[in-house]
Amino acid sequence: MKMLNSKDTAAAAASLKGVTIAVIGYGNQGQAHARNLRNSGHHVVVGQRPGGPNAILAQRHGFEIHSARDAASKADLIILALPDETMADIYHSDIAPTLKAGKTLGFVHGFNIRFGRIKPPADVDVIMVALNGTGRLVRLAFEQGHGVAAMVAVHQNPSGKAREKALAWAAGIGADRAAIIETTFADEAETDLFGEQAVLCGGVVELIRAGFEVLVGAGYPPELAYVGCMHEMKQVIDLMYEEGVAAMRDKISNTAKYGGLTRGQRLVGDTMKAEMRRILEEIRSGRFAEEWGRESQSGAPRLAAMMEQERLSPMEAAGKTVRSWMKNALLDASMPHAASHAHHHMPQPASGH
Repeated sequence: MKMLNSKDTAAAAASLKGVTIAVIGYGNQGQAHARNLRNSGHHVVVGQRPGGPNAILAQRHGFEIHSARDAASKADLIILALPDETMADIYHSDIAPTLKAGKTLGFVHGFNIRFGRIKPPADVDVIMVALNGTGRLVRLAFEQGHGVAAMVAVHQNPSGKAREKALAWAAGIGADRAAIIETTFADEAETDLFGEQAVLCGGVVELIRAGFEVLVGAGYPPELAYVGCMHEMKQVIDLMYEEGVAAMRDKISNTAKYGGLTRGQRLVGDTMKAEMRRILEEIRSGRFAEEWGRESQSGAPRLAAMMEQERLSPMEAAGKTVRSWMKNALLDASMPHAASHAHHHMPQPASGH
């Protein structure tokens, strides 16, 4: 892998000079791409269903609003900033008919290319700029003169200039102020899905939930269980994000160090790693993409039921109570380095690691 920054993108800027860029979809990610690119001097139009809240917002932000097909017809670079589950349908109905040699198709995530849901014509450049942050964070960082790192990739390069276009796009949204990492559509899609499922949105959540349920089952108050297993997570994650795991341990008590190092591996051992490997194989084989495709095409009833069950869980009720107690503490915990002053014992709800 190779990491680039603004020194590496300067020469690529000319590849998008004077072109029209269409951002299809004005949701969280689409807004950040469209607004940052425009502020960087590019001509940007938005493809969004007229009359909806996102179209109204785009108009309020001063963009030309067109249907997806009309926006794509006008553009040299078409950026698909749509949900994974709806992107292929919109591509086939509205984007594909507008594609011709010399155009560039851009993705903000590798999912639909990696799993064959979209197969662009061979005479079109296909590139990706996948941000390592939410659209809101990307926009905020850009406005403050900073950037959020991004991964760039080239899937097709008939023009011979696809890489330069990807770098210019990444620079236009401010990623070169942080870091640009060159990768492939497959590696980005597979590692992103695995991280979401096995760690970030799956494994960590279930570990927190299990800890909460064990403590409540042993007779401890739900609010105290929530503080110990969920509320303090942000402080520890902030420390790891800023400096790494070893530095996090340097800033907690020796009791917390020893307990974590001796007990953590009893939970995450060979059995869990074997299940992680099975999850990764489901991703790489395409089985997860097929499963999610069937679910989304049927209206996502299983997803809706699981979301409702989670909303009604005892942990969510406890969390609502704890957050109502700790509004000021939550604001303090959001400040940089706040966690480094905390201690691991918890005599009252507002304490931390």
